[in-house]
Amino acid sequence: MLDILRNIIQEVNSALDLDQALTIIVQRVKSAMLVDVCSIYLVDHQSDDLVLMASDGLKQDSIGKTRFAFNQGLVGLVARRAEPLNLDNAPDHPDYLFVAETGEQRYHAFLGVPIIHHRKVLGVLVLRQYQAVCYSEETVTLLITIAAQLAAAIIHAEASGGILKPKNQQPIGNRPLTGIPGAPGVGIGRSIVIHSTTDINTIPDRKIEDTKAEQEHFLHSVSLVKQEVKAMVTNMQGLLPDEEIALFDAYLMMLDGDSLIGDTCKGIQSGNWAPGALREVISSHVRVFSEMEDPYLRERAEDIRDLGHRILNKLEQKTQDNTSYPINTILVAEEISASTLAEIPANKLAGIVSVHGSSTSHTAILARALGIPAVLGVSELPVVHIDNMDVIVDGYSGHVYVNPSVQVVSEYKRLKKEERALSRELMDLRDLDSVTTDGVHIPLHANTGLISDISPALKSGAEGVGLYRTEFPFMIRDQFPGEEEQYTIYRQVLDSFDPRPVTMRTLDIGGDKELPYFPIKEDNPFLGWRGIRITLDHPEIFMVQIRAMLRANAGLDNLRLMLPMVSTLHEIDEAHELIQRAHMELLEEGIDNSMPPIGTMIEVPSLIYQMDALSQRVDFISIGSNDLTQYLLAVDRNNASVAELYDFLDPSVIHALQFIAMGARKNKVPVSVCGEMAGDPMAAIILLGLGINTFSMSASSLLRIKWVIRSFSRRRARSILKKVLVMESAQNIRDYLEKILDKAGLGGLVRAGR
Repeated sequence: MLDILRNIIQEVNSALDLDQALTIIVQRVKSAMLVDVCSIYLVDHQSDDLVLMASDGLKQDSIGKTRFAFNQGLVGLVARRAEPLNLDNAPDHPDYLFVAETGEQRYHAFLGVPIIHHRKVLGVLVLRQYQAVCYSEETVTLLITIAAQLAAAIIHAEASGGILKPKNQQPIGNRPLTGIPGAPGVGIGRSIVIHSTTDINTIPDRKIEDTKAEQEHFLHSVSLVKQEVKAMVTNMQGLLPDEEIALFDAYLMMLDGDSLIGDTCKGIQSGNWAPGALREVISSHVRVFSEMEDPYLRERAEDIRDLGHRILNKLEQKTQDNTSYPINTILVAEEISASTLAEIPANKLAGIVSVHGSSTSHTAILARALGIPAVLGVSELPVVHIDNMDVIVDGYSGHVYVNPSVQVVSEYKRLKKEERALSRELMDLRDLDSVTTDGVHIPLHANTGLISDISPALKSGAEGVGLYRTEFPFMIRDQFPGEEEQYTIYRQVLDSFDPRPVTMRTLDIGGDKELPYFPIKEDNPFLGWRGIRITLDHPEIFMVQIRAMLRANAGLDNLRLMLPMVSTLHEIDEAHELIQRAHMELLEEGIDNSMPPIGTMIEVPSLIYQMDALSQRVDFISIGSNDLTQYLLAVDRNNASVAELYDFLDPSVIHALQFIAMGARKNKVPVSVCGEMAGDPMAAIILLGLGINTFSMSASSLLRIKWVIRSFSRRRARSILKKVLVMESAQNIRDYLEKILDKAGLGGLVRAGR
């Protein structure tokens, strides 16, 4: 059965379009299972019917015509219940429906399994047989497995308008792909797909005009690889036995052969650029070798991959430098790192879309800081097939439209116009105080990490910096920055905001923040070596940073030090000792400096239950809602598969924040929120009701939150909080808060348009 499954999946993966994939499945399954009929019904989303889309055993002219409603027949029953149905004598079942137009006979045995993707029924896979027998458990489980594989193919086809068929069939434009809202706003533009230079499977298709020049470039790259391989043979002579050196001879044969090189040239001549044509050919050859019975020949698939990457690297030496970014670029990729985003001119970016990532990833944080709409975690995005296409990014809803219809474009242009009008209104609030309608002042601080963030934060009226992410200067270098280098950066930040307070978080790497020169490889990085755990283990790194901060603060005294990822009181005590030591060292060296206020982030739930002891050790508390939510809900915030479970308005998170706020108030310790929750208009009402002293967020969110603060009294917020605290789901809370914002005339803060 495993062999049957593997062969079917491999054939489906090599299908040119959805129709061919469905045909392969019904034919192979019928043959392998020795049944009379195998059919696939898919849901028509417009009529909500199940349509016969492929069959081996029923009349071919009924395909695309025969339909069942969800309340009709056995097929409808399987879809309605979303579970398998295995009958030895189907005509006896009360839901049995005879459909003569399909050429159906009196089939007795019936097995139907639903095709499901993320809880949504996409269709039904059906087996029929004249004989009255009950299918075995092994058959049922195999069919369920095939249906699960088919689900991914269907979703991919819906996104790209036909599996691996972008040249002849454009993506459908009225049904959006759905991801995670990463940064608010509406982006309308043209897609530019960026790809990994180390993974050939991420290479997009890209149309070219000069096929002759592209083919010459490809053949030149092949000749360079040939030279490399010949040099390898020369170097290995006398070191390896002849049978091992024969491997390199095989490489040269493939590079000289017409199959690999000729097929790629054909792809180029059909209008695809060399890397895209190479990807198709390498993928096809790898599939062929992977299916071979002989183990030795199966291993040759790795040789083909290796050759493909070698040629790609030569191609990329030229093509990577020639990437141009037009105005209104929608950046698309499997994954977009913060450093990649920082390399692209921000004034040309209209939106960001990626397969991986979340609302709290560094890409999302940077997108919000730059004011660029972003949707992340779009798991169904057919990245390699959507280069240079019209794309709309709705950063409020998490929707992405590829090749949208005229009607969709027109509607989003209207919404974008309303959004611009809203932005102009928000600018009128810049110089107004952040006070509630009953006169309570709520300082609004900015989260920053780059020098370029300073100007937008000041222009937005930030009253200080609630979180300066010191890891960004570490991430964009190829070695640890020294004390002088760090001093210069910190001094510029502190001086720019003087006399307003600047809260600098000590180095917080690990988890999703890696340094190329300090690799951390862990099976579960978010529960591993990160934040304060690393800097306490490496005091030589910590002390250099603290000394630079204390020196930069001299004569300004607006620095506040914050410790990340603290899980025990002992960690705070250890950090205090090191900070005190750095302070004394500088004094002994004749460098005047003062001890700044020291606080901690509450990100790990263990600190919630030590509020009294914690309050005796710190001058302030900052709630890192991103990680706190992640750890409370046991949800990896960068995993798109569980993205729907990650919500900082979950009742458990709100109750945890209430516990922290009460403990801080009791011990007279100021508490702020510096996670993305602080920049969310709905959450701002909750935080106001909880009595949070300071909100810190990306500069692009600051005026939106100021509008919320100025529209509510603290008393009104407490009343809203009281109702929220008895609600049992995040969705109920969101629905309620959206109505509250709508009634206050602030609905445009949480959706496109007004």
